Amino acid sequence: MGYEELFKMGFMDTGIGWAVIGSMAALTLACLGSSYGIAITGPQGIGVLTERPALFGKVILLTLLPSSQGLYGLVFAFLVAVQVGLTGANGAAVAYSLTPVAGLAICMVGVMVGVVQMISSICQAKVIASGIAMIGRQEDKFGWAIVIQALVETFSVFGLLMGILLLNWLVSDKFTYLAAAGGA
Repeated sequence: MGYEELFKMGFMDTGIGWAVIGSMAALTLACLGSSYGIAITGPQGIGVLTERPALFGKVILLTLLPSSQGLYGLVFAFLVAVQVGLTGANGAAVAYSLTPVAGLAICMVGVMVGVVQMISSICQAKVIASGIAMIGRQEDKFGWAIVIQALVETFSVFGLLMGILLLNWLVSDKFTYLAAAGGA
């Protein structure tokens, strides 16, 4: 089977190629955001640790928090793989039944999930960097640093949950029926 046949099968006859691109976009963007977020929190943590090495446990915890969005991107990518049939024995039947419209829609959902995770991770890192500086001066304010950064984390969870809901709808019989009827 040549490249032309693979392209036609993955993107024009079925939507599996689009779904794979969407899952990888979610993972890639989320991991880029997490990496950039840790690049923001890490230097702040190192600065505090040079003066207060006893805060290592609290600083490392805060420094790692922007990595949660990378994990959310991984969860979404895995769910796409499971939902479109890339992981199971019945995968071929599911993959071939995914319409190109549904695959393209999954791709767009994946991009949006990835963008939400990326931006949320960077914004969260900026809040955490301030929290790390705060506990460097007042160690007893660690709880405040956790609570304030959680406000940003909430939006990344919203983005993941909405992505999962849309993914479940896009692979459902209801969407396939609507798309076939021209009402999706």
